[in-house]
Amino acid sequence: MSESNVAVEQGTSRTRGDAHTLHWVLLLPHPVEAVWEAVATPEGLSGWLAAADVFEPRLGGAVTLRWLNSQDQAAGTHSGHVTAWDPDVVAEYTVDLHGRCRFHLEPAGTGLAALRFTNEMVGDDSLRRDCLAGWHQHFEYLVDALAGRPVDWSAWSPERFRELRRSYD
Repeated sequence: MSESNVAVEQGTSRTRGDAHTLHWVLLLPHPVEAVWEAVATPEGLSGWLAAADVFEPRLGGAVTLRWLNSQDQAAGTHSGHVTAWDPDVVAEYTVDLHGRCRFHLEPAGTGLAALRFTNEMVGDDSLRRDCLAGWHQHFEYLVDALAGRPVDWSAWSPERFRELRRSYD
């Protein structure tokens, strides 16, 4: 669970066949520019989500994300492209495992940003629940990273993920 005062609410999902749309809205006590740095730069992404081994910040640019909590680097590395890019507003990455991941930012008052996240992916219901739990945990990490406490990936353990996974059953 995040050490910050910002609570990450449960994500929601919609399913049609094996296509799933996951969604979160987070109100963050940080300016849009700070949140943009966290979701749209290699330095920011590594503090809460993944190492951006390849990152071309432009529409059509290549992106390779390597999840730092994975013991198997090959299984934890996913490549794709930047499929939407509007600085300080929209960063969208479409990668092989997770499908389309869209971060949409907007000001929500003085020093506040609203982050609307959408993940469109294909898979069975178990993968949908895994992704709900995984994104939830990563958003807790985002809250902490924005507060100056990036994840210590060497200390990562699966307990929080398991707890969250049960909450999405």
